[in-house]
Amino acid sequence: MNPGPTAPCAVRTAPLEDFSLEMTGKDVPHLEEAHHLIPPGTRINVTFLGNEDLRMRLAAARAVKRLGFVPVPHLSARRLASRAELEEFLEGLRADGTGEHVFVVGGDPARPHGPYEDALAVIRTGLLERYGVRHVGVSGYPEGHPAIAGPVLWTALADKTAALARRRLGGHVTTQFGFDADPVLSWVAETRGRGIDLPIRIGVPGPAGVRRLVSYATRFGVGTSASIARKYGFSLTNLMATAGPDRFLRALTAGYDPAVHGDLKVHFYTFGGLKATAEWAAAFAARPAAESGAAPDAGAG
Repeated sequence: MNPGPTAPCAVRTAPLEDFSLEMTGKDVPHLEEAHHLIPPGTRINVTFLGNEDLRMRLAAARAVKRLGFVPVPHLSARRLASRAELEEFLEGLRADGTGEHVFVVGGDPARPHGPYEDALAVIRTGLLERYGVRHVGVSGYPEGHPAIAGPVLWTALADKTAALARRRLGGHVTTQFGFDADPVLSWVAETRGRGIDLPIRIGVPGPAGVRRLVSYATRFGVGTSASIARKYGFSLTNLMATAGPDRFLRALTAGYDPAVHGDLKVHFYTFGGLKATAEWAAAFAARPAAESGAAPDAGAG
């Protein structure tokens, strides 16, 4: 890669500009506490957890909007018990003015609770656009999925991209979080090579305890503990420590080539807390270019 004279600044800032965050329905007090740290207009995803109900999800989306951010409510296909439940949620979002952007994911249950096997089934209902949705996020898996084969994942991503285009819905891909920038960038390059040009938001764990990071990584199959520690820059001998994504983002920005990777942003999974992640992002963005990411970390691979 041979960038022009202004490229180092663009490479440093591009993925972190317009980052997005994730919260649960229970995180409204934390969002209230942290909102002054978050740039106005930031997209904030509201998850669709099994232990939270419609009222909590709608209230969280309203809080996101009230505080000056863009709510992106999740729809978990396999958690939806019926078409009526899907319509009730979409109607609530429309009534509140919080449903223009949504994120549709298959969800954790091994068996669907209702008629929707996966995100594509929800998109194909036609209900999203009927209830005012204009932009739909879908999932990507740079390091694979523990229960879904690689070829199936690629077919699903291509099918969802095509379905959104047919329905004239805007879209983007948000990836599962990872700890190694190399496979992420390779996956993005392959995605572009397959003709999928949706904007991509790279999932990044916010600052969190080492024990928690290793636990999530094991659960979602994104690398062994030893490889995570080596690439991400924390010690498995000190599980009480906290680790942030500094090294990952330095490697990501150093390897980012707009001509190869296209529209690339960052999405923070806030395992360590919404406020901690917002504080970290604000501090990282304020650092000088040489410190924040104009050059890769010597230990990053």
